[in-house]
Amino acid sequence: MNPFDLHTIHFLNSFAQRSWVFDSLIGQLESTDLLKGGVIMALFWWAWIRYGNAHPENKEKLLFGLISGVFATFLARVLALMLPFRVRPLHNLQLNFRLPYGSDPNTLVGWSSFPSDHAALFFCLAVSLWIVSRRLGCFALWYTLLVICLPRIYLGFHYPTDIIGGALLGTGVAFLSKATRFRRIVTLPALYWLDEHPASCYSFLFLCTFEIAELFGSLRHIGLSGYHDVERVLQAIR
Repeated sequence: MNPFDLHTIHFLNSFAQRSWVFDSLIGQLESTDLLKGGVIMALFWWAWIRYGNAHPENKEKLLFGLISGVFATFLARVLALMLPFRVRPLHNLQLNFRLPYGSDPNTLVGWSSFPSDHAALFFCLAVSLWIVSRRLGCFALWYTLLVICLPRIYLGFHYPTDIIGGALLGTGVAFLSKATRFRRIVTLPALYWLDEHPASCYSFLFLCTFEIAELFGSLRHIGLSGYHDVERVLQAIR
């Protein structure tokens, strides 16, 4: 393990189990989707109305941010599966990690930690907001770092370099919007839908931002349930 990860993890872990209230607060902060994706999606709709109505090109950039955020999350998961497995800090016996009060020691067992899909998604969205509004984007970037990502390091879900890797991935994907022709090709179908059928388009955008706010929790639950159902049917046939 590199010294940066080692020293940062040991420093943050030195505060664990000092206060039940503090550990529980960090745990609640990490597990509450409203305080993570909910806030970032509220900022998205703020920017949509505040800056998109005044400058239609900003709607194009924000739409690209949503699409690229989903892509960055998918890419992060693919990389986590393809790259060499990296055990989570809370499962790394070499770290002697002290689990914060209230944490589940079986969390994320078997899931590789690099890169962080949380960081990839929310840094991508925050940078997309920054492209539209520097002030709003700076707030979103700091919020993503301190409220969304830092608790995941404290709880042992990620190493700092997992967060950095995910952040670089998300930032790189978001900056593809600077390529105007590419951005317009990607967003053209959505913009056409928005112009021709705004009611159905806004309904779909609501569902998209809802799923992003809860980290695709409903979709993952439906997909996992469907997988288990198919598995049971196949076993019954055999």
